[in-house]
Amino acid sequence: MPRRLHHSPSIMTRSNFSAPRPVIHTVLLGSILFAGLAAAGCSPIVATRGNLTDPQLVAELQPGQSRRDDVAAVLGTPTSVGTFDPNVWYYIGQKTEKTAFFEPEVTERRVVVAHFDNNGVLREIKTLDKSNGQDIDLVERSTPTAGREMGFLEQMMGNVGRFSAKDTKGKGPGS
Repeated sequence: MPRRLHHSPSIMTRSNFSAPRPVIHTVLLGSILFAGLAAAGCSPIVATRGNLTDPQLVAELQPGQSRRDDVAAVLGTPTSVGTFDPNVWYYIGQKTEKTAFFEPEVTERRVVVAHFDNNGVLREIKTLDKSNGQDIDLVERSTPTAGREMGFLEQMMGNVGRFSAKDTKGKGPGS
């Protein structure tokens, strides 16, 4: 007579198939930690470069009344002074955001241009922002130079035999 297999109800209870509590806590903590690190990795890195002037400070300066010293006291040292006209001061600043591996994006740009007369009195002050900027396409060409092109081996072996011991005698360090 064939023998019947009996399955004991105690074998199929839920307690036999549940993971121990410390394992559940470890997995849950690890998942929360991983999600937090992943979210932090996606938050943008904000970088401010230059002198990002405060518009309220710029509004304090009055053309015809403010002098160079006043402008320097309020806005600080200019980022640049005009190359061809030292009576023009530039305060240049921008803020960029970089997320993960993407290229940085300019979120804010401000250029304050201060024009002075020959007596150092502020004649005009204007603020330019990101909308006034222009994208410039860089040219990939290179300017050729005079002379001949040398290959790698020519550069490596070019000086072999050009110098002798008598040419270098007394010309070294300490002589």
